[in-house]
Amino acid sequence: MIPNSFIERAKKYVRLSNDHDLAGIKCLFADDATYHSEYFGTYQGSDAIHAMMTSFFARFPDAYWEIAEYRNNKQNGAEFTFVMTGTDISTGEPVRRHGLERIYFTSTGLIQHIAVCKPEQ
Repeated sequence: MIPNSFIERAKKYVRLSNDHDLAGIKCLFADDATYHSEYFGTYQGSDAIHAMMTSFFARFPDAYWEIAEYRNNKQNGAEFTFVMTGTDISTGEPVRRHGLERIYFTSTGLIQHIAVCKPEQ
């Protein structure tokens, strides 16, 4: 794949996430994809990732990610720092999280792995 397409695919993933389009997001993942978040844990397989995201958007129904810049990484992917804002409905409290997200793609352009790191990492 062409490196710029990694950035375009990462932008599409963030756009669908900001739209809370779970069906659209699920189509972006390889069946055997993995997802690791230092905030929410590790998930294996697109079905487990989809279930986690369904739960996440139920808990943070107004979640939104702000991205200043996308960068290619040298390992078939893209990365970006983010600020996620939303309201945790379990507490009613506003949430503002900073982090670094790395997305790795298969040779066919599907998401193979996502790593979400806390900002101090």
